[in-house]
Amino acid sequence: MPRTKPPFRADHVGSLLRPAALKAARDGFERGEIIAAELAAIEDSEIERVIRKQEEVGLRSVTDGEFRRAFWNYDFLGKLNGVEAYLGERKIKFQGPQPKPMMLRVTGKLDGDGSHPMIEHFKFVAAHAEATAKMTIPSPSSLHFRYGRNAVPPAIYPRMDDFYRDLGESYRKVVRAFADAGCRYLQLDEVNFTYLCDPKLRALVAERGDDPRALPQIYAAMINAAVSDAPADMTTAMHLCRGNFQSTFVASGGYEPVAEILFNAIDIDAYFMEYDSDRAGGFEPLRFVPKGKMVVLGLVTSKRGSLETKDAIKRRIEQAAEFIDPDQLCLSPQCGFASTEEGNILTEEQQWAKLRLIVDVADEIWG
Repeated sequence: MPRTKPPFRADHVGSLLRPAALKAARDGFERGEIIAAELAAIEDSEIERVIRKQEEVGLRSVTDGEFRRAFWNYDFLGKLNGVEAYLGERKIKFQGPQPKPMMLRVTGKLDGDGSHPMIEHFKFVAAHAEATAKMTIPSPSSLHFRYGRNAVPPAIYPRMDDFYRDLGESYRKVVRAFADAGCRYLQLDEVNFTYLCDPKLRALVAERGDDPRALPQIYAAMINAAVSDAPADMTTAMHLCRGNFQSTFVASGGYEPVAEILFNAIDIDAYFMEYDSDRAGGFEPLRFVPKGKMVVLGLVTSKRGSLETKDAIKRRIEQAAEFIDPDQLCLSPQCGFASTEEGNILTEEQQWAKLRLIVDVADEIWG
C-alpha cells in the first residue's frame, strides 16, 4: 500500500549534486568576488529549482539538497553554541581521496537555547515546496566519534557523562525549534553506528581510550534525548551509511553488532539503511526491527552512475522481506549524492534517473 506520511515508499536521503551555477557562486564568494547577499540569492534560486525537480520526478519528500552546506555535518555542528569548526588532521580516513580536513572541538559549555541558522534553511524549503519538506542534520554522535576526548577539553567537561548529557539537551532544544518552525520530517544522519561494525574502527576507538562496546548505548541515549521533545506527528528518521565522499567510503561490516540496540533501544520511527554493496552485509539484522518501525532500503547506489535494473531491485526487496514485514519497507538511494559540496562521481542526469527509477519501482511494488 502507498504511504500518506513519511517515510514514503519512494524516498531519498537528502543531499543532491551541486549545480554548476551554485559551485561557481560559492567559489566566487570564497574569493571575495561576490558578497553574502549575492550568494544567498543564487542559493535561493537553485534550491527553488531543485525542489521543483524533486517533485517532478515523483518524490513526495523534498530537501534543499544541502545546497547551503559544504559538509553534511560540520556546517550544522559548527553552529551549535559551544562548538567550533577548524582545519586539522583527520584521524579517520576514506578509501581514496580525502576531504578538506575540517574538524570540530568544544570551546564552552553546550548550553544553547535551540536557535540555529539552519532553522531558516528549513523554513525556506517549506515555503517553496508542495511535497513534504524534510530536514537533515547530523546525529549528535558526530561530535564525538571522530575525536573522542580530544575534542572535549577536561577543563570544560571533567566528566564525559556531563558532555553527553549537555549534547543531548542541546539537540533536544534544536529539534524542538525545528518542530516549532513546522518541521514534521527530521532525519539524523548517523554513520557512527555503522563505523562501530568495522573491526578496524573499533580498534581505533579502543586505542584512544573509548570502549567500542559502550558507545552504542551512549549514542542511543543521546539520540533519545535529542528527539524526546519531538511532537507526536513528527517523523524522526536515522540514516546509516559507511562514509560518502566523492564515491569513496570509510567502513565495512554488516549491521549485526549494533542491530538490537539500533532498532530497539532508540526512539526513532524509520531507518534509511545502506544496502548497495557487500560491505553492508546481509538483511538478517532486520529481524530485530519491531512492528511499527519502518526501514528504507538503500538499494540504489549514489556512488556511481550506472543504473540498476528494476528486476534486481525487486529481488533484493524480496530477500529483505524474508526478515521483516514488506509493509515496513520503503526504497531509496543508499546515501546522498553529495555529502560534501564536491559530490559523488556521476552526472546530474544520472542522479535524476536513479531517483525516477526508485519512484517507478516503488509504484510497481506498493501502488
